[in-house]
Amino acid sequence: MGNALLQSVHVHPVKAFRGLAPREAVVEPWGLAGDRRWALIDDGGKVVTQRQQPRLALAAAELVPGGSVRLSAPGMDPLTVPEPRPLGTVPVQIFGDKVEGVLAEDGSAHTWCSDYLGADVRLVHMDDPATRRPVDPEYARPGETVAFADGFPLLLTTSASLDALNSLIAQGDRPAEGPLPMNRFRPNVVVQGTTAWAEDDWSHITIGEVAFRVAKTCGRCVVTTTDQGTAARGKEPLVTLGRHRRIGGQLVFGQNLVPLSTGTIRVGDPVTVLA
Repeated sequence: MGNALLQSVHVHPVKAFRGLAPREAVVEPWGLAGDRRWALIDDGGKVVTQRQQPRLALAAAELVPGGSVRLSAPGMDPLTVPEPRPLGTVPVQIFGDKVEGVLAEDGSAHTWCSDYLGADVRLVHMDDPATRRPVDPEYARPGETVAFADGFPLLLTTSASLDALNSLIAQGDRPAEGPLPMNRFRPNVVVQGTTAWAEDDWSHITIGEVAFRVAKTCGRCVVTTTDQGTAARGKEPLVTLGRHRRIGGQLVFGQNLVPLSTGTIRVGDPVTVLA
C-alpha cells in the first residue's frame, strides 16, 4: 500500500458545526489542534449535537488566532467568542462521560446559539483536554484523553470505502439518496490510495511523521443521514450499512485513532500501515 496518501484534513472547532478543511493541522495527544474544543450543552448539561438539532450542520465555526472562535449561521450575524478564562467549570455530560468545561464568558454566545436553534443552549469550552476526559478505558491506554469528540481523538475514513459504500447504496432500495459525500461521516483525516475497507485490518499507522494506533471501528448514528448542506434527513447510509457493515452490533464506517506522537500532518503526506 505504498501509494496511500492523506487526501484531506478536517477540523471542527465547535462540535456538530460545519468543519474546516485546512491543508495541514497540528496533532496533539487528544486530537487535531482546535478540533471539538467547544460544544453546546442543554439546560441539563448534556451535549447537543446534530442528533437532536440537524440545523447545526448549517452553522459554521472558524478558528481565530489566540483561541477565539467565530460563529456564523443562516440568518445570524457572525459572532466572535473569545476563549474563556478558567474561572470555574460546569458539569458536561457527553455520551455517559461526566466531564468539566468552562462556559463562554460573554453571554451573547449563549444567546446567539439559543436564538439560532430556538432552544436553550450554552456554549462551553474544554480548557484542559490533557486532564478532563479519558478515552473509553475499554479501548484506551493509561493517560489517553480526548476533547469533545464522540469518543476518540481522531476519526479516519478512506475514499475507497466511501466509493464502495456508494456502489452498495446505488444497488439498494434508495439509490436516489446516493452518492453520499464524505462530510456525512465528519472525519478528521481522509486517506486515498487504499482498497475498500482496508482500514478494517489496520492497528498502527503513520501519517507523515506522526504515528497513530487504530483503537476501534466507528459505530455510526443518525447524523450520517443528515445532508450537511441542507440539514434534511434521509435513510442512507444507515440502511445500507445495516445490510453490509454490521460489526459487533454496530453499523460501522471509519476507524478511530489515538495519536502515539505529535507533529504536523499535511495533505499529500504518505500514509504507511505498520501493523
